[in-house]
Amino acid sequence: MAPTGKKVCFMTGASGMLGSEIALALAGRGYTLFFTWHSSEESASALLEKIRWISPESQMVQCDVSKTADIAIAFAAFLQKFDRLDLLMASASNFFSTPLPEVTEEEWDSLVDTNLKGTFFTMQGAARIMQKQPFISRIITMTDISADLVWRNFAPYSVSKTGIQHLTRIFAKKFAPTILVNSVAPGTVTLNSGKEMDPEEAMIKKIALRRLGDPLDIVKTILFLLENDYITGQVINVEGGRLLR
Repeated sequence: MAPTGKKVCFMTGASGMLGSEIALALAGRGYTLFFTWHSSEESASALLEKIRWISPESQMVQCDVSKTADIAIAFAAFLQKFDRLDLLMASASNFFSTPLPEVTEEEWDSLVDTNLKGTFFTMQGAARIMQKQPFISRIITMTDISADLVWRNFAPYSVSKTGIQHLTRIFAKKFAPTILVNSVAPGTVTLNSGKEMDPEEAMIKKIALRRLGDPLDIVKTILFLLENDYITGQVINVEGGRLLR
């Protein structure tokens, strides 16, 4: 384990479209990144190359967060490299449509095990390290506004994100005052035509600010949480007024 004077972030879900923007922003703010990847080593390696231009000590490791053994291996690898953990960014997530009443057990497990179970055991692994440290550290979970909406074709996904928000509050209460735990819940940031969502024009009409979100909107919220020592147990919706009734 090599001592480092820089802050260190353990991140899941870094190689996705939004996750990569978050990872690069954290590196730009002086964090050394240790991030996991699951199925796309090529995109993860490309991200690591970019990050290392800013943060040369950053590392990556393969990990299926739906498997607790993989999570344990990832944290063991982390502890071989680093002597501190300042931030956990728990953003690994599966997302796909599951229309009722045809949801299969395999679909349920894929969504709930990755999103909820994986987040819980990642948070727990991070908290074990953080609670021994003499300084304030942070856990930020990524959820979304599905926890506050009724999406008929996304029941397992919505349940998983609602569960993560409640876990956020539980961990915040348990580990205060030295571990600050919050969640960022984006609205529609980008539209993927393969995800059976409303057309862009129809979606924008539901948003009070009349535009889709930008990854920078989410990044700014995360950076705000990193600068504030008096917020914990909160879910911050970044959704342009989508939830206004």
